[in-house]
Amino acid sequence: MRKRLLSLLVTVVVLVAPGLVAAQTAPAVKTLAPERPTSFLFIGNSFYYFNNGITRHIAGLERGLGVPVRRATMATIGGSGLDWHDVESYFRPGAVGSYEFDEKNDIVFAPAGKVYDAAVMMDCSQCPIHPKLAPVFVKQVKLDAEIVRRHGGIPILFMSWAYADKPEMTAQLAEAYTRAGNDNGALVVPAGLAFARALQGRPDVKLYIADNRHPTLAGTYLAAATTYAAIQGRSPEASTYTAGLEADLASYLRSVAWATVQAYYSGSVTN
Repeated sequence: MRKRLLSLLVTVVVLVAPGLVAAQTAPAVKTLAPERPTSFLFIGNSFYYFNNGITRHIAGLERGLGVPVRRATMATIGGSGLDWHDVESYFRPGAVGSYEFDEKNDIVFAPAGKVYDAAVMMDCSQCPIHPKLAPVFVKQVKLDAEIVRRHGGIPILFMSWAYADKPEMTAQLAEAYTRAGNDNGALVVPAGLAFARALQGRPDVKLYIADNRHPTLAGTYLAAATTYAAIQGRSPEASTYTAGLEADLASYLRSVAWATVQAYYSGSVTN
C-alpha cells in the first residue's frame, strides 16, 4: 500500500502540468535580502566539481558584471550524499577555507572568526527521491542546516537536475527540495528547473555528457548562472563572461537562469 501511495503521489506531481513542471509546493524563502553573503561553502559532489567547478564560473559571471567576486570553496566527494559530509568539521577555525590564492597567486587569508557566510548544500542526484534514501535526505538537511546556523551561516539548498533519460525526476526533485527548504527556512536554488526550461526552449542544447547525468560546460554554466541569480537576487543576463561558449548560447542560458528564478520564487506551478 505504501509503495502504491508513493507511486500515486509521484504521478500527481508529474501530471500537474505537462512539459515543464515545478514543485507543487511554493517556496517560502524567496530571497536572502537584506543579508548579502560574501563567502560561500559549496557542499556536494561531482555535479559541482565538473568543468573546473561551479564556483569558478560563478566568479566569472560576477567579474563579467563588474561586481565584487564572493569567496567560495567547494567541499565535494564524488557520488556523495549529504550524509557523507562532516559539515561540522568544515567550520573548524583555521581549516577549510582559511586561506586561498588570488589571481596573482598570492595567498589571501580569511578574516578571523567566521569563515563562511553561507553553505550551499546538494544531496546525491537521486537521494531526495529514492525510496530508501529520501528519509535520510530530510533528516540530514535538518541536521546540516542547524550546524550551519550554529556557526553563524545561512543554509541554502541546491536543487539538482533530472537525468537526461528520466525527465520525470525534475518535478520530483523540485518538490523534495522545496519542501526541505520550507521545513528548514532555507533558500532553494532551482538549478534543476533551469535545465528543464533550457531544454524546452532549445532541445538542441547539450547540457549533459554521454552518461546522461553529469553536466557539460553549458550545463555547469547554466547552474552557475542560476545560483548567482537565486543567491544575489539579480539577473546575470548582462554578464560578459561566456566560459568559452558561443556568445548566443551563453546569453540564452543566462536568460533562462533569470527567468527560472523569477518563476520559481513567484510560486508558479509551471516553470
